Amino acid sequence: MALFHKTPTWVKKLFPDRLWNGNESKIYLTFDDGPVPGATDFVLNELGKRDMKATFFMVGDNVRKHESLAKEVLEAGNKIGNHTYNHLLGLKTPTEEYLNNVELCDLIFQEKLGVKSTLFRPPYGWMKYSQARIVSKSYQIAMWDVLSTDYDSKVSPDKVLNICQKNSAPGSILLFHDQEKTKDILPAFLPDFLDFVKDQGWETACL
Repeated sequence: MALFHKTPTWVKKLFPDRLWNGNESKIYLTFDDGPVPGATDFVLNELGKRDMKATFFMVGDNVRKHESLAKEVLEAGNKIGNHTYNHLLGLKTPTEEYLNNVELCDLIFQEKLGVKSTLFRPPYGWMKYSQARIVSKSYQIAMWDVLSTDYDSKVSPDKVLNICQKNSAPGSILLFHDQEKTKDILPAFLPDFLDFVKDQGWETACL
């Protein structure tokens, strides 16, 4: 799914049961792969300065390693979603192993955070039909409308900012990452983008 900055309508129609956009009175910021110290806490601080909320699709093993940071996300009024325990690419993972990994992430959420998420985002945006069919019985599979490409070291912070500003609209679900690879680029574009959202008069919301 990392082929487009703006997800085309025809792609959304191929998977109509997945969540691509939210209510058009809001804009939806989402962050994948955390919690990671130096990234997630930076995001939380910037959101807090502007009284904004977001949805964090967390990797179970990162929750295990950084439990207190995961709790901070929830305590700040944000929402979390399941992103598997080990950030597995569904297309390269046997279905039973993949589903067990999703369940393990859920167990960590319940054990460490006392919550059970009803949201799931497949790592890399891809999963097998057999996996999606089962996962969708327990979760809303949440995708995105705008891909920031913040994870790509070849894309400059200015380009990331431009991509997000150009393609965002009320109802958009934006995909960012709070991970090791984005720790340095987040400060270079995220505050400016959040200020842009505020200047547009858009209200952020959790999925």
